[in-house]
Amino acid sequence: MLQVNNVAIGEDARVDVADASRVRILDAAEALFARDGFDATRTARITAQAGVGTGLLFYYFPTKLDLLRALLAERLSKAPLCDPADVTRRGDVAGSLLRLAHQLDLGGSATLTLHTIIFREANTHPEVAAHIRSVREGLLELTERVLDAASDEKLSPTRRGQAAHTFVAVMLDEAHAHSCNVPGPDLGGAASIVAAGLSAAHPHDPSPDNRTESPHSSATTV
Repeated sequence: MLQVNNVAIGEDARVDVADASRVRILDAAEALFARDGFDATRTARITAQAGVGTGLLFYYFPTKLDLLRALLAERLSKAPLCDPADVTRRGDVAGSLLRLAHQLDLGGSATLTLHTIIFREANTHPEVAAHIRSVREGLLELTERVLDAASDEKLSPTRRGQAAHTFVAVMLDEAHAHSCNVPGPDLGGAASIVAAGLSAAHPHDPSPDNRTESPHSSATTV
């Protein structure tokens, strides 16, 4: 039995106490890394803010870099963050893209401090840059799936990819603007422009006979 304030607690409660301590360490590190930067934040300040001992921090995270990796892996997932079916309406490309942006909420308060860390540390820590690339690839794949599911017509891989890159760039720019507390792009306007561009004829589109099948076109879930 574990003793807390001279009271014996069972195994389940012991696990809860340990989990709570780990979460406090992550919360403190996230706040301090965002405010002061990764390199400038000493582990002693993290433990002080989390209210835990140094030994407990290093038990969960052997190095400060492990702590940064855990923040990225657990709080900024590389995996697609929603099911395309939750946001897609056939024939409504613009609306589907806008619902996707709202569902992801990349500029929301839950990820705001992480975005601050990312933009601060991406140029100095390869782990952060690699994670950003993985997250962006997941966003591109998810956006392409939404475009395929929402379009009334079969999309060429080239046009679909261009549209996905454009809208993902807008979503990331909006999230960055939110983190800096400055006006960001109009997501609804961007979604309408992307949808209009997809429906317009384009001289460089491949002919239907030469189009290749999208690896995502038959997928309905992430």
